[in-house]
Amino acid sequence: MTALLQAERLEAFYGASQILHGIDLTIARGEQIALIGRNGMGKTTLLRTLMGLVPSCRGQRLLHGDNIAGAQPDAIARRGVALVPEGRGVFGALTVVENLIMAARPGRDGRATWTLPRIFELFPRLAERRGHGGHQLSGGEQQMLTIGRALMTNPELLLIDEATEGLAPLVAQEIWRTLGVIRHEGVATLVVDKDFRSLSAIADRMVLLAKGAIVFDGAPAKLAEQPELLERHLGV
Repeated sequence: MTALLQAERLEAFYGASQILHGIDLTIARGEQIALIGRNGMGKTTLLRTLMGLVPSCRGQRLLHGDNIAGAQPDAIARRGVALVPEGRGVFGALTVVENLIMAARPGRDGRATWTLPRIFELFPRLAERRGHGGHQLSGGEQQMLTIGRALMTNPELLLIDEATEGLAPLVAQEIWRTLGVIRHEGVATLVVDKDFRSLSAIADRMVLLAKGAIVFDGAPAKLAEQPELLERHLGV
């Protein structure tokens, strides 16, 4: 598969504290990668660094083969990367439709696969609540809205932080189903979540972080063959 995004020797800092230590990661077009690890191991920082939200970093980031070191988040977004952040970031004073429409734009190649009707087809609950304010939605509905808003930018790569954290089991199942649909459409995803079993079922690759470094990068089946690694770094 063709590389969409590459990180080489990536390091990131918050003040004097170094969080990422020499990350080498390649994401292929249409690939679904699970990013796993205990809390505080650098998963969110890695997503934010790839999105250009951590200004203090070193190493190389290539998007479509072009160096994006120093690029602002809006420029990276226009080049086809979208972030679903932890905490969701829904605009409470805007309706569901307004939250979605504000992000709408064609993809980098002019395509518009993800439209308002398509998002409502993907998330019928949002269609039912299209006139509700963001603050009136449940946590699960807000997560659907945040994913829908990211898709409205017609991205080639979707970065999702804590995909199902705090969601009821039935809602979480809907999010996992949605990720399958997104993958079928050819959108690459890098997904952070604590549900190891569900991630293993959907991911092409598992990337395990420990203290800001990658300690495993490979197929879910290969990781399952290393129970000592799972116990040491995930407690499963």
